[in-house]
Amino acid sequence: MVDIDTSRYDFHTPEHYAFRSKKGLDEAVIREISRMKGEPAWMLEKRLQAYSHFVKQRLPSWGPDLSHLDLDDLYYYVKPSGANEQSWDKVPSDIRRTFDKLGIPEAERKFLAGSSAQFESESVYHHLKKQWEEQGIIFTDMDTGLKKHPDIVEKYFGTVVPLDDNKFASLNSSIWSGGSFVYIPKNTHCDIPLQAYFRINTEKLGQFERTLIICEEGASVSYIEGCSAPIYSTASLHAAVVEIIAKKNSKVRYTTIQNWSNNVYNLVTKRAVAHENAIVEWLDGNIGSAVTVKYPSVILQGEGARAEVLSVAYAGKGQHQDTGAKAIHLAPNTSSKIIQKSVCKDGGRSSFRGLVRVAKEAEGAKSFVQCNAYLLDALSRSDTYPTIKSDARKATVSHEAKVGKIGADKLFYLMSRGISEKDALAMVVLGFMESFTRELPMEYAVELNRLIQMQMEGAVG
Repeated sequence: MVDIDTSRYDFHTPEHYAFRSKKGLDEAVIREISRMKGEPAWMLEKRLQAYSHFVKQRLPSWGPDLSHLDLDDLYYYVKPSGANEQSWDKVPSDIRRTFDKLGIPEAERKFLAGSSAQFESESVYHHLKKQWEEQGIIFTDMDTGLKKHPDIVEKYFGTVVPLDDNKFASLNSSIWSGGSFVYIPKNTHCDIPLQAYFRINTEKLGQFERTLIICEEGASVSYIEGCSAPIYSTASLHAAVVEIIAKKNSKVRYTTIQNWSNNVYNLVTKRAVAHENAIVEWLDGNIGSAVTVKYPSVILQGEGARAEVLSVAYAGKGQHQDTGAKAIHLAPNTSSKIIQKSVCKDGGRSSFRGLVRVAKEAEGAKSFVQCNAYLLDALSRSDTYPTIKSDARKATVSHEAKVGKIGADKLFYLMSRGISEKDALAMVVLGFMESFTRELPMEYAVELNRLIQMQMEGAVG
């Protein structure tokens, strides 16, 4: 077992902020934030429209228990001191130390295409390699994207995730701040990943970053995000929205590795539209949080479009990982693959919710769904809620699910080779997750393996 410093993520930086809104949300808070950001009138109007939907919508009556989340006891906007910098050395020292502890600049030093770091409600650092900028690639925070490229943002904002999509998406649309704006020009390939990192530091904070990715015809991009927060006794909320537009013959890969602390409610909406022969891939790793509700979705709108969703979830004591994916087939000869793996320990709970929808026009559509779960003790629980709806005359759709415990024979075989029981258990779990980790860049695969090993400590005996 690798010796892991568990304090790497569970630390708190002294709070030095330039502005913090009052607790709770109303139109006055929304108007004040929009004014401070210097936004155009049309964005304020969208915010207010979304807020009107938010107040009318009820909390979901299905899924995880959200009764301990008090939406009136949150700060909806916290602006850290300092500006959005392009030089890491110019970021305020206390914020820089926070991300240095988390290893955020390391990936850029290993020649990633670009990095962005968000602290609380605002982006505090952003950098894109010059060689990519010269090709017309845009990678910046969402607020800067709105200021510098308002026509693009206005054209696509809210087109994939409507303002009234669900309560927490409406909340995000009304109070969003930060996030990433990515634009890849036609036939341009950004072969090395773009990276973003989101950190919650303030207690009782709501973080609502907004990410918009437009990949033009024949282009490709890979985007990776990480998330973390220290542990408090009170709940924080992370309610992001991600919109992806993959044009004809383009390819987008979106990777998330989250390690929220066990007081964070992670309630996000992530969705893509894939046009003709486009490929959208989601890699989704869920390790922390009290509750996660996340179903990466792809609308297969063009003929020949493809979607692949590969996700893993770990649910420990007091955690409920309610994850899955959606594939909406609207065009002929589209295909989707959804693979989910989960591990539950110490009474943790995982739920898979999958939706495959095949429209009448989607002749020749193919979809495969698989969800597998390991339960490491008698207290843990795993549920599967698959939904398949097909109106096409010719379509191939399949689903399989497996749940069980780790066989004693596997542990005995490894232990007979001199491996301790806890190390043998960790090896089996890591092997179970290997189909996910092998798709990650090396430094992320190593980090995820260490996180899983850390969570496995105490699983035996």
